[in-house]
Amino acid sequence: MKKIFFSLWMAYAAVSALAASPQKDSTGNNSTNMDTSKHVIISTPYGDIDIRLYDETPLHRDNFIKLAKEGLFDSTLFHRIIPEFMIQGGDPQSKTAQPGQALGMGDVGYRIPAEFNKNLIHKRGVLAAARDGNPAKASSGCQFYITQGKKYTRAELQILAQRTGNNWTEEQLKIYEEVGGTPMLDMNYTVFGEVVSGMDVVDKIIVQPRDGRDRPNNDIKMTVKVVE
Repeated sequence: MKKIFFSLWMAYAAVSALAASPQKDSTGNNSTNMDTSKHVIISTPYGDIDIRLYDETPLHRDNFIKLAKEGLFDSTLFHRIIPEFMIQGGDPQSKTAQPGQALGMGDVGYRIPAEFNKNLIHKRGVLAAARDGNPAKASSGCQFYITQGKKYTRAELQILAQRTGNNWTEEQLKIYEEVGGTPMLDMNYTVFGEVVSGMDVVDKIIVQPRDGRDRPNNDIKMTVKVVE
């Protein structure tokens, strides 16, 4: 069984050498002009993360709400954390995982068709769907990640544009320069929401001690509730 998110890790490794030194992330929350009333609250030992789901990605939005209402995410772990990159969770197998057990291969038996949108970029604090290496780039039915990322210089973004074929607007370039994110993932993984409060919680989780598979040494359990 393929580990979900394997191809994304390879993408991260390939571009991480672009930055000569670590850059400090913004601690401010992201904002958007999108009008949506669909929110979920991810509760963790470090606090709550309030996420607004995008109407522009209805398949992912509705699936996430369905799974949350069914309690699928409750007692799952944030099983993978990589500073200046992202935190990943939603593997059903993590509910009963033993210490040191490899995670990231669990699923719900289906994928979600990709819903790529050039207006929805991987800025700091977005919610996106993990996936395996399937050629259609369809998303995992349950595994997701929240980006932390880092700031990029204009020169680094130009190199990424050449490598990935992505073209960002001036506004998007400024977001990656001033707020940060993970631009190498754009148009490869579906972005379907963003943190509106609780990025400080993401920042606390992402720096916890971890093993060689990037699993936190101490389990970080979550519950996910839909705001009605």
